[in-house]
Amino acid sequence: MKHVLSVSLGSSRRDSCAEIKLIGERFLLERRGTDGSLERFEELMVANDGTVDCLCVGGTNLGLHCAGRFYPFRDIGRIARKVKQTPLVDGAGLKNTLERQTVRWLQEREVIDFTTVNVLVTCGIDRFGLAETLDEIGSRVRFGDTMFILGLPWALPSLRALQVLGRALLPIAVKLPFRWIYPTGTRQESITPKYRRHYLWADVIAGDFHYIRRHLPENLGGRTVLTNTTTAEDVELLRARGAGRLITSTPVIDGRTYATNVMEGVIVCLLDRSPDDISSDDYANLIGELQWEPSVRDLMPEEEGNP
Repeated sequence: MKHVLSVSLGSSRRDSCAEIKLIGERFLLERRGTDGSLERFEELMVANDGTVDCLCVGGTNLGLHCAGRFYPFRDIGRIARKVKQTPLVDGAGLKNTLERQTVRWLQEREVIDFTTVNVLVTCGIDRFGLAETLDEIGSRVRFGDTMFILGLPWALPSLRALQVLGRALLPIAVKLPFRWIYPTGTRQESITPKYRRHYLWADVIAGDFHYIRRHLPENLGGRTVLTNTTTAEDVELLRARGAGRLITSTPVIDGRTYATNVMEGVIVCLLDRSPDDISSDDYANLIGELQWEPSVRDLMPEEEGNP
């Protein structure tokens, strides 16, 4: 059995294990949160190096991608360099492939016509494949990086604006403590409603679930949420807040969807190659062989409708 372990800076309340079988290979998927502690994060990474089949960076990234450039996080990179034996991934490979495919799949099957709906992407820098594909299709998109990361009351109106801001700020931002940028530990458990007009402007709210959840309004009015890494508790929260539909790009396993970093770890194990030697085409071809398709779940009575 292949053991894929995600060590996350997120809350340990979301920890889980699951066993699955794919293409004749059995997997143990495990997620262990460190409640925002970089020290514990480092301890678990180093302790499991060489003992599991793939290590996954959760609740953070090795770095951020913007306009074809990669900006590594200083804090996370220092820890990643201590992993010497086990392949290490952070989900970027699937953000660049599976999340692009998800948008196209939804468009081609007329689940969502992205050319006619308004889309709020909470953090486009983090979900760069999603952001770029929506732009290619011609969607009306607002990028919430200014709000969800910088705390400013306005959104960015285009991918071009996002890339200009990213190129200006990322060289500095990646040197800052990661907890300043992304909700970690118990910060993932609190909800402070903000930016209501931007949530309600959108027909589709897309991006990392922790950003979506962080400022969730009391009533989403039937809007569609396109995200990932959701537990059964998260699904009930969205239903209680009036979401009409939940769409996730990775498969539902034991009532939850695992993060892209975990599912990327599965693909690395199946390909049995270093992540540095795996191309976008390799990811896309194996995703096709696995027949992974988005999960679309209605959360409200059909007569109330979904955008």
